[in-house]
Amino acid sequence: TRFAKYYTPVVTIGAVILAILPPLILGGGWADWIQRACIFLVISCPCALVISVPLGFFGGIGASSKIGILVKGSNYLEAVAEMTTIVFDKTGTLTKGEFKVSEVQPSADKNNTIGKEELLEIAAYGEGYSNHPIANSIREAYGKTLSMERVTDTEEIAGHGIHTFIDGREVYIGNAKLMDAQNIAYTENKTAGTVVYVACNNVFAGSIVISDTVKEGSKDAIRDMKQVGVKKTVMLTGDRQAAADAVAAELGIDEVHAKLLPQDKLSTLKKLRETYTSVMFVGDGINDAPVLAGADVGAAMGSGADAAIEAADVVFMTSNVEAIPQAISIGKKACTIAWQNVVFALVIKALVMILGLLGFANMWMAVFADSGVAMLCVLNSIRAMKL
Repeated sequence: TRFAKYYTPVVTIGAVILAILPPLILGGGWADWIQRACIFLVISCPCALVISVPLGFFGGIGASSKIGILVKGSNYLEAVAEMTTIVFDKTGTLTKGEFKVSEVQPSADKNNTIGKEELLEIAAYGEGYSNHPIANSIREAYGKTLSMERVTDTEEIAGHGIHTFIDGREVYIGNAKLMDAQNIAYTENKTAGTVVYVACNNVFAGSIVISDTVKEGSKDAIRDMKQVGVKKTVMLTGDRQAAADAVAAELGIDEVHAKLLPQDKLSTLKKLRETYTSVMFVGDGINDAPVLAGADVGAAMGSGADAAIEAADVVFMTSNVEAIPQAISIGKKACTIAWQNVVFALVIKALVMILGLLGFANMWMAVFADSGVAMLCVLNSIRAMKL
Protein backbone atom coordinates (compact mmCIF):
# COMPACT_ATOMS: atom_id res chain seq x y z
CA THR A 1 0.00 0.00 0.00
CA ARG A 2 2.84 2.37 0.88
CA PHE A 3 4.53 1.54 -2.41
CA ALA A 4 1.41 1.88 -4.59
CA LYS A 5 0.77 5.43 -3.38
CA TYR A 6 3.82 6.56 -5.36
CA TYR A 7 4.08 3.85 -8.01
CA THR A 8 0.61 4.15 -9.57
CA PRO A 9 0.62 7.89 -10.37
CA VAL A 10 4.23 7.76 -11.61
CA VAL A 11 3.64 4.99 -14.19
CA THR A 12 0.29 6.45 -15.31
CA ILE A 13 1.77 9.89 -15.91
CA GLY A 14 4.78 8.23 -17.54
CA ALA A 15 2.54 6.40 -20.03
CA VAL A 16 0.72 9.62 -20.97
CA ILE A 17 4.02 11.42 -21.49
CA LEU A 18 5.31 8.49 -23.59
CA ALA A 19 2.22 8.65 -25.83
CA ILE A 20 2.27 12.43 -26.36
CA LEU A 21 5.73 13.93 -25.91
CA PRO A 22 7.88 11.92 -28.43
CA PRO A 23 5.47 12.47 -31.37
CA LEU A 24 5.38 16.19 -30.62
CA ILE A 25 9.17 16.42 -30.47
CA LEU A 26 10.02 14.01 -33.29
CA GLY A 27 6.95 14.77 -35.38
CA GLY A 28 4.46 12.07 -36.35
CA GLY A 29 4.48 8.38 -35.44
CA TRP A 30 1.53 8.74 -33.11
CA ALA A 31 0.30 5.14 -33.59
CA ASP A 32 3.72 3.67 -32.74
CA TRP A 33 4.19 5.75 -29.59
CA ILE A 34 0.62 5.15 -28.40
CA GLN A 35 1.25 1.42 -28.83
CA ARG A 36 4.49 1.71 -26.82
CA ALA A 37 2.57 3.62 -24.14
CA CYS A 38 -0.02 0.83 -23.97
CA ILE A 39 2.74 -1.80 -23.71
CA PHE A 40 4.34 0.32 -20.98
CA LEU A 41 1.03 0.41 -19.04
CA VAL A 42 0.51 -3.35 -19.32
CA ILE A 43 4.07 -3.99 -18.12
CA SER A 44 3.72 -1.58 -15.21
CA CYS A 45 0.40 -3.07 -14.00
CA PRO A 46 1.14 -4.02 -10.37
CA CYS A 47 -0.72 -7.36 -10.35
CA ALA A 48 2.31 -9.23 -9.07
CA LEU A 49 2.59 -6.90 -6.11
CA VAL A 50 -1.13 -6.59 -5.38
CA ILE A 51 -1.69 -10.35 -5.41
CA SER A 52 1.54 -11.96 -4.24
CA VAL A 53 2.59 -9.71 -1.38
CA PRO A 54 -0.67 -10.07 0.62
CA LEU A 55 -0.76 -13.76 -0.32
CA GLY A 56 2.68 -14.21 1.27
CA PHE A 57 1.37 -12.78 4.54
CA PHE A 58 -1.85 -14.81 4.34
CA GLY A 59 0.33 -17.88 3.88
CA GLY A 60 2.23 -16.91 7.02
CA ILE A 61 -1.03 -16.46 8.93
CA GLY A 62 -2.15 -19.89 7.71
CA ALA A 63 1.12 -21.48 8.77
CA SER A 64 0.78 -19.85 12.20
CA SER A 65 -2.78 -21.12 12.65
CA LYS A 66 -1.62 -24.68 11.98
CA ILE A 67 0.41 -24.60 15.18
CA GLY A 68 -2.17 -22.72 17.25
CA ILE A 69 -0.98 -19.14 16.72
CA LEU A 70 -3.85 -16.87 15.68
CA VAL A 71 -2.72 -13.60 14.06
CA LYS A 72 -5.49 -11.03 13.58
CA GLY A 73 -4.00 -9.34 10.50
CA SER A 74 -1.04 -9.20 8.11
CA ASN A 75 0.18 -5.97 9.69
CA TYR A 76 0.53 -7.72 13.05
CA LEU A 77 2.49 -10.60 11.51
CA GLU A 78 4.86 -8.07 9.96
CA ALA A 79 5.15 -6.22 13.28
CA VAL A 80 5.90 -9.46 15.16
CA ALA A 81 8.72 -10.20 12.70
CA GLU A 82 10.30 -6.82 13.46
CA MET A 83 10.01 -6.98 17.27
CA THR A 84 13.28 -6.82 19.19
CA THR A 85 11.81 -6.20 22.67
CA ILE A 86 9.29 -8.54 24.30
CA VAL A 87 7.61 -7.78 27.63
CA PHE A 88 6.02 -10.59 29.66
CA ASP A 89 3.53 -10.76 32.44
CA LYS A 90 4.80 -13.42 34.87
CA THR A 91 1.88 -15.32 36.34
CA GLY A 92 0.09 -17.53 33.84
CA THR A 93 2.45 -16.53 31.05
CA LEU A 94 5.94 -17.57 32.10
CA THR A 95 4.65 -19.59 35.05
CA LYS A 96 1.80 -22.08 35.26
CA GLY A 97 -0.30 -19.93 37.58
CA GLU A 98 -0.85 -23.03 39.70
CA PHE A 99 -0.23 -21.71 43.20
CA LYS A 100 0.44 -23.92 46.20
CA VAL A 101 1.12 -23.01 49.81
CA SER A 102 4.74 -23.88 50.50
CA GLU A 103 5.24 -22.28 53.91
CA VAL A 104 3.10 -21.11 56.85
CA GLN A 105 5.17 -18.96 59.22
CA PRO A 106 3.50 -17.59 62.39
CA SER A 107 4.91 -14.42 63.92
CA ALA A 108 7.93 -15.03 66.15
CA ASP A 109 6.72 -12.38 68.61
CA LYS A 110 6.49 -13.90 72.08
CA ASN A 111 3.06 -12.36 72.57
CA ASN A 112 1.70 -14.08 69.47
CA THR A 113 -0.73 -16.91 70.29
CA ILE A 114 -1.67 -17.80 66.72
CA GLY A 115 -0.09 -21.02 65.48
CA LYS A 116 0.27 -22.43 61.98
CA GLU A 117 -3.15 -24.08 61.79
CA GLU A 118 -5.01 -21.03 63.06
CA LEU A 119 -3.00 -18.70 60.80
CA LEU A 120 -3.93 -20.79 57.77
CA GLU A 121 -7.56 -20.92 58.94
CA ILE A 122 -7.76 -17.12 59.29
CA ALA A 123 -6.26 -16.64 55.84
CA ALA A 124 -8.65 -19.20 54.30
CA TYR A 125 -11.71 -17.50 55.78
CA GLY A 126 -10.41 -14.06 54.84
CA GLU A 127 -9.98 -15.19 51.24
CA GLY A 128 -13.28 -17.08 51.27
CA TYR A 129 -15.06 -14.77 48.83
CA SER A 130 -12.13 -14.28 46.44
CA ASN A 131 -11.64 -16.22 43.20
CA HIS A 132 -8.00 -15.16 42.83
CA PRO A 133 -5.61 -18.11 42.24
CA ILE A 134 -3.68 -17.24 45.39
CA ALA A 135 -6.91 -17.25 47.43
CA ASN A 136 -7.83 -20.62 45.92
CA SER A 137 -4.46 -22.07 46.89
CA ILE A 138 -4.87 -20.94 50.51
CA ARG A 139 -8.36 -22.47 50.76
CA GLU A 140 -7.08 -25.66 49.15
CA ALA A 141 -4.23 -25.86 51.70
CA TYR A 142 -6.73 -25.37 54.54
CA GLY A 143 -8.78 -28.24 53.16
CA LYS A 144 -11.88 -27.81 55.33
CA THR A 145 -15.39 -26.57 54.64
CA LEU A 146 -15.73 -22.86 55.34
CA SER A 147 -18.61 -21.52 57.46
CA MET A 148 -18.73 -18.10 55.88
CA GLU A 149 -21.24 -16.77 58.42
CA ARG A 150 -18.17 -16.23 60.61
CA VAL A 151 -16.98 -13.61 58.11
CA THR A 152 -18.49 -10.12 57.86
CA ASP A 153 -17.84 -6.81 56.10
CA THR A 154 -15.27 -8.14 53.65
CA GLU A 155 -13.60 -5.48 51.53
CA GLU A 156 -11.10 -5.98 48.75
CA ILE A 157 -8.35 -3.34 48.58
CA ALA A 158 -7.13 -3.28 44.96
CA GLY A 159 -3.46 -4.15 44.63
CA HIS A 160 -3.08 -4.67 48.38
CA GLY A 161 -5.32 -7.43 49.74
CA ILE A 162 -8.37 -8.06 51.92
CA HIS A 163 -9.88 -6.26 54.93
CA THR A 164 -12.49 -8.29 56.78
CA PHE A 165 -13.86 -9.34 60.17
CA ILE A 166 -13.64 -12.98 61.31
CA ASP A 167 -15.44 -13.91 64.54
CA GLY A 168 -15.45 -10.20 65.35
CA ARG A 169 -11.69 -9.83 64.94
CA GLU A 170 -10.49 -7.26 62.42
CA VAL A 171 -8.23 -9.00 59.90
CA TYR A 172 -5.95 -7.72 57.16
CA ILE A 173 -4.63 -10.20 54.60
CA GLY A 174 -2.38 -9.08 51.77
CA ASN A 175 1.05 -7.92 50.67
CA ALA A 176 3.64 -5.75 52.36
CA LYS A 177 2.02 -2.62 50.92
CA LEU A 178 -1.13 -3.41 52.90
CA MET A 179 0.83 -3.79 56.13
CA ASP A 180 2.64 -0.50 55.49
CA ALA A 181 -0.59 1.30 54.65
CA GLN A 182 -2.15 0.17 57.94
CA ASN A 183 1.04 0.95 59.94
CA ILE A 184 1.29 -2.66 61.10
CA ALA A 185 4.77 -3.73 62.20
CA TYR A 186 5.62 -7.03 60.48
CA THR A 187 8.57 -9.33 59.91
CA GLU A 188 9.52 -9.47 56.24
CA ASN A 189 9.55 -12.95 54.76
CA LYS A 190 12.34 -13.15 52.16
CA THR A 191 11.49 -16.62 50.89
CA ALA A 192 11.20 -16.79 47.09
CA GLY A 193 7.54 -16.87 46.14
CA THR A 194 4.43 -14.79 46.75
CA VAL A 195 4.12 -13.80 50.41
CA VAL A 196 0.75 -13.12 52.04
CA TYR A 197 0.92 -11.30 55.37
CA VAL A 198 -1.84 -11.70 58.00
CA ALA A 199 -2.67 -9.29 60.82
CA CYS A 200 -5.38 -9.63 63.48
CA ASN A 201 -6.61 -6.56 65.36
CA ASN A 202 -3.72 -4.58 63.88
CA VAL A 203 -1.14 -7.05 65.24
CA PHE A 204 1.04 -9.06 62.85
CA ALA A 205 0.08 -12.75 63.04
CA GLY A 206 2.41 -14.28 60.47
CA SER A 207 2.96 -14.92 56.77
CA ILE A 208 2.09 -17.53 54.19
CA VAL A 209 4.30 -18.26 51.16
CA ILE A 210 2.67 -19.35 47.93
CA SER A 211 4.89 -20.78 45.21
CA ASP A 212 4.29 -20.90 41.48
CA THR A 213 6.16 -23.12 39.05
CA VAL A 214 7.76 -22.07 35.77
CA LYS A 215 6.17 -23.49 32.60
CA GLU A 216 8.05 -26.27 30.89
CA GLY A 217 9.94 -24.93 27.89
CA SER A 218 9.92 -21.29 29.01
CA LYS A 219 13.68 -21.18 29.48
CA ASP A 220 14.31 -22.73 26.06
CA ALA A 221 11.79 -20.34 24.51
CA ILE A 222 13.62 -17.29 25.91
CA ARG A 223 16.87 -18.66 24.46
CA ASP A 224 15.21 -19.27 21.08
CA MET A 225 13.89 -15.70 21.03
CA LYS A 226 17.43 -14.38 21.26
CA GLN A 227 18.37 -16.57 18.29
CA VAL A 228 15.60 -15.12 16.08
CA GLY A 229 16.52 -11.50 16.76
CA VAL A 230 14.97 -10.50 20.09
CA LYS A 231 17.46 -8.27 21.89
CA LYS A 232 15.63 -7.51 25.12
CA THR A 233 13.26 -9.53 27.31
CA VAL A 234 11.41 -7.80 30.15
CA MET A 235 9.13 -9.17 32.89
CA LEU A 236 6.38 -7.21 34.67
CA THR A 237 4.82 -8.58 37.85
CA GLY A 238 3.03 -7.60 41.01
CA ASP A 239 5.17 -10.04 42.99
CA ARG A 240 7.94 -9.10 45.37
CA GLN A 241 11.31 -8.22 43.92
CA ALA A 242 12.95 -11.36 45.38
CA ALA A 243 10.37 -13.70 43.83
CA ALA A 244 10.52 -11.90 40.50
CA ASP A 245 14.32 -11.96 40.44
CA ALA A 246 14.34 -15.69 41.14
CA VAL A 247 12.09 -16.43 38.15
CA ALA A 248 14.04 -14.02 35.92
CA ALA A 249 17.34 -15.64 36.86
CA GLU A 250 15.96 -19.09 36.15
CA LEU A 251 14.65 -18.11 32.71
CA GLY A 252 17.33 -15.66 31.61
CA ILE A 253 15.09 -12.57 31.53
CA ASP A 254 17.10 -9.37 30.94
CA GLU A 255 15.03 -6.82 32.88
CA VAL A 256 12.53 -7.10 35.76
CA HIS A 257 9.92 -4.68 37.10
CA ALA A 258 8.31 -6.03 40.29
CA LYS A 259 5.74 -4.90 42.88
CA LEU A 260 3.54 -3.37 40.16
CA LEU A 261 -0.15 -2.63 40.57
CA PRO A 262 -2.33 -3.25 37.48
CA GLN A 263 -2.25 0.44 36.56
CA ASP A 264 1.53 0.50 37.06
CA LYS A 265 2.02 -2.09 34.32
CA LEU A 266 0.54 0.23 31.69
CA SER A 267 2.68 3.20 32.75
CA THR A 268 5.78 0.97 32.83
CA LEU A 269 4.98 -0.30 29.34
CA LYS A 270 4.75 3.29 28.06
CA LYS A 271 8.21 4.00 29.45
CA LEU A 272 9.56 0.84 27.84
CA ARG A 273 8.11 1.91 24.49
CA GLU A 274 9.89 5.24 24.81
CA THR A 275 13.14 3.44 25.60
CA TYR A 276 12.97 0.60 23.07
CA THR A 277 10.73 2.25 20.39
CA SER A 278 8.42 -0.73 19.84
CA VAL A 279 7.53 -3.59 22.17
CA MET A 280 5.41 -6.72 22.19
CA PHE A 281 3.53 -7.53 25.41
CA VAL A 282 2.52 -11.08 26.30
CA GLY A 283 -0.07 -11.62 29.03
CA ASP A 284 -3.17 -13.59 29.97
CA GLY A 285 -5.17 -11.90 32.74
CA ILE A 286 -8.10 -9.48 32.84
CA ASN A 287 -5.74 -6.86 34.29
CA ASP A 288 -3.49 -7.31 31.25
CA ALA A 289 -6.13 -6.14 28.72
CA PRO A 290 -5.18 -2.40 28.90
CA VAL A 291 -1.49 -3.28 28.59
CA LEU A 292 -2.15 -5.57 25.63
CA ALA A 293 -4.08 -2.79 23.91
CA GLY A 294 -1.33 -0.25 24.68
CA ALA A 295 1.54 -2.32 23.24
CA ASP A 296 2.68 -2.17 19.62
CA VAL A 297 1.72 -5.84 19.45
CA GLY A 298 -0.36 -7.46 22.17
CA ALA A 299 -0.20 -11.26 22.51
CA ALA A 300 -2.48 -13.27 24.80
CA MET A 301 -2.39 -16.84 26.01
CA GLY A 302 -5.38 -18.87 24.82
CA SER A 303 -6.02 -20.10 28.35
CA GLY A 304 -6.27 -16.52 29.61
CA ALA A 305 -9.21 -14.24 30.27
CA ASP A 306 -11.64 -13.43 27.44
CA ALA A 307 -10.91 -9.71 27.84
CA ALA A 308 -7.20 -10.33 27.26
CA ILE A 309 -7.87 -12.46 24.16
CA GLU A 310 -10.22 -9.79 22.78
CA ALA A 311 -7.67 -7.00 23.29
CA ALA A 312 -4.76 -8.97 21.83
CA ASP A 313 -3.45 -8.83 18.26
CA VAL A 314 -1.99 -12.33 18.46
CA VAL A 315 -3.34 -15.29 20.46
CA PHE A 316 -1.22 -18.31 21.41
CA MET A 317 -3.86 -21.03 21.73
CA THR A 318 -1.33 -23.50 23.15
CA SER A 319 -0.60 -21.06 26.01
CA ASN A 320 3.03 -22.03 25.50
CA VAL A 321 5.82 -19.45 25.47
CA GLU A 322 7.60 -21.52 22.81
CA ALA A 323 5.01 -20.22 20.34
CA ILE A 324 6.59 -16.74 20.49
CA PRO A 325 9.88 -17.55 18.67
CA GLN A 326 7.85 -19.68 16.25
CA ALA A 327 5.61 -16.69 15.44
CA ILE A 328 8.65 -14.46 14.94
CA SER A 329 10.25 -17.00 12.60
CA ILE A 330 7.08 -17.36 10.54
CA GLY A 331 6.70 -13.56 10.37
CA LYS A 332 10.29 -13.15 9.20
CA LYS A 333 9.79 -15.82 6.54
CA ALA A 334 6.60 -14.13 5.27
CA CYS A 335 8.36 -10.75 5.13
CA THR A 336 11.32 -12.25 3.28
CA ILE A 337 9.04 -13.84 0.69
CA ALA A 338 7.13 -10.56 0.28
CA TRP A 339 10.37 -8.67 -0.38
CA GLN A 340 11.53 -11.36 -2.81
CA ASN A 341 8.32 -10.86 -4.77
CA VAL A 342 8.69 -7.08 -4.74
CA VAL A 343 12.30 -7.15 -5.97
CA PHE A 344 11.69 -9.88 -8.57
CA ALA A 345 8.58 -8.19 -9.99
CA LEU A 346 10.18 -4.75 -10.17
CA VAL A 347 13.41 -6.00 -11.78
CA ILE A 348 11.57 -7.94 -14.51
CA LYS A 349 9.17 -5.06 -15.12
CA ALA A 350 12.02 -2.55 -15.29
CA LEU A 351 13.91 -4.63 -17.87
CA VAL A 352 10.86 -5.15 -20.07
CA MET A 353 9.89 -1.49 -19.68
CA ILE A 354 13.27 -0.44 -21.05
CA LEU A 355 12.83 -2.81 -23.99
CA GLY A 356 9.33 -1.40 -24.54
CA LEU A 357 10.57 2.19 -24.53
CA LEU A 358 13.19 1.25 -27.15
CA GLY A 359 10.59 -0.51 -29.25
CA PHE A 360 11.94 -4.06 -28.77
CA ALA A 361 9.15 -5.39 -26.52
CA ASN A 362 5.80 -6.46 -27.98
CA MET A 363 2.48 -6.97 -26.22
CA TRP A 364 3.23 -10.65 -25.51
CA MET A 365 6.33 -9.70 -23.54
CA ALA A 366 4.25 -7.12 -21.73
CA VAL A 367 1.67 -9.77 -20.80
CA PHE A 368 4.45 -11.99 -19.43
CA ALA A 369 5.87 -9.09 -17.42
CA ASP A 370 2.40 -8.63 -15.94
CA SER A 371 0.51 -11.93 -15.60
CA GLY A 372 3.52 -14.26 -15.96
CA VAL A 373 5.48 -12.52 -13.23
CA ALA A 374 2.33 -12.42 -11.06
CA MET A 375 1.94 -16.21 -11.31
CA LEU A 376 5.61 -16.79 -10.47
CA CYS A 377 5.26 -14.53 -7.43
CA VAL A 378 2.09 -16.34 -6.35
CA LEU A 379 3.92 -19.68 -6.51
CA ASN A 380 6.72 -18.19 -4.42
CA SER A 381 4.19 -16.87 -1.89
CA ILE A 382 2.77 -20.35 -1.35
CA ARG A 383 6.09 -21.26 0.30
CA ALA A 384 5.04 -19.13 3.28
CA MET A 385 2.44 -21.77 4.19
CA LYS A 386 5.15 -24.36 4.84
CA LEU A 387 6.61 -24.27 8.35
